[in-house]
Amino acid sequence: MTKSEILSLREKHLGKSLSISYNKPLKIVRGEGQYLFDEEGRAFLDCVNNVCHVGHCHPHVVEAAQNQIAQLNTNTRYLHDNIVNYARRLTDKFPGDLSVCMFVCTGSEANELALRMARTYTKRKGVIVLNAAYHGHTTALIDISPYKHEGPGGYPTPEYVHKVTISDGYRGPHKYDDPNAAHRYASEVKAAIKKAQMNEMPIGTFIAESLVSCGGQVEHAPGYLEKAYDYVREAGGVCIADEVQVGFGRVGSHFWGFETQGVIPDIVTVGKPIGNGHPLAAVITTPEIANAFANGMEYFNTFGGNPVSCAIGLAVLDVIEQEGLQARAHRVGSYLKERLSELKTKYSLIGDVRGRGLFLGVEFVRDQETLEPADTEASSIVEKMRNRGVLLSTDGPLHNVIKIKPPLQFSQENADTLVDNLDEVLALNATK
Repeated sequence: MTKSEILSLREKHLGKSLSISYNKPLKIVRGEGQYLFDEEGRAFLDCVNNVCHVGHCHPHVVEAAQNQIAQLNTNTRYLHDNIVNYARRLTDKFPGDLSVCMFVCTGSEANELALRMARTYTKRKGVIVLNAAYHGHTTALIDISPYKHEGPGGYPTPEYVHKVTISDGYRGPHKYDDPNAAHRYASEVKAAIKKAQMNEMPIGTFIAESLVSCGGQVEHAPGYLEKAYDYVREAGGVCIADEVQVGFGRVGSHFWGFETQGVIPDIVTVGKPIGNGHPLAAVITTPEIANAFANGMEYFNTFGGNPVSCAIGLAVLDVIEQEGLQARAHRVGSYLKERLSELKTKYSLIGDVRGRGLFLGVEFVRDQETLEPADTEASSIVEKMRNRGVLLSTDGPLHNVIKIKPPLQFSQENADTLVDNLDEVLALNATK
């Protein structure tokens, strides 16, 4: 079909709340490594698809899926090697007592289940979230996702949900150069706990991404999660680390984002990169919390933990380890961040370059003092980069942050392609 035919059928048969990337929509028919190809065979450098973590259509992952689906695909009520081998191998990647897996199909399912487990364990409904947080699309998760419920078509924050400020050293009230920034931001968590207690709806859960994605690609102030976790645990709550977007070595320096903060969560949720595009996700927790959740109500997920999904999960871990992708993310990500930072000194439109490994954000502003967000400019840059064959996207509550989180096959040459094209686009913009 032509693009216009597809668009016509989408208009007729798909919900209008579904968005399409770019003013000139792409028809993508093939993927390989860090590249996507349109129907005419043109290659696009994919700088934003963090789902295909080890590269689009990685042959080892494809082969594992093909082999297993040709033999058996059923549910977890039967014994099978794959689920226990994968659970053991996955939990070996976690510190402390994080040794029990619950398998699901999506990051939203994982966060929904984690929330249920926390509430069952603490017997409390109160939740602390970051402002501009996004944790998934179920009803319960939209309630705890200000990024969604405070936006168009949304509603007031539910009374059991308490928002605290993202520890953003650029746009937040406490800046990068404030040595007490972590303490100051975490004090809001302490205040939220006190407020919830006064309202007789005590806090049971603190949930935060280990690095904040939809909130603007923000790396927490050093020590923030440690202080926040201490306050929550002292009050009898549990701490959930949402690793759906940042886990599996993306940050380069560590395998999990929460490790960059020196903390061990009570519950961790993983998704997106876990299956390299296959619908697979998981909740990892301690035996104590898992046992409390086994309260007589059976947990069953028709597709979660099926043999095919687990074969794919095992294959993804193989590739990360055998191809040294965590080290690659660290090496290439550091180089890319350095080159982007050079652009920041060259163009006043760039206000901040932040992130770690291959999880980076570039914030655009019209004024370096007032930090007026350059949202239309950021969107225009994304469109111009798309026309040059480089795929990016905007994010953040002010829609002025270009996010960069490509497949981990991304190379130094790819980083140069990205930055050189961005340099040219910004130069053309500056001369207008």
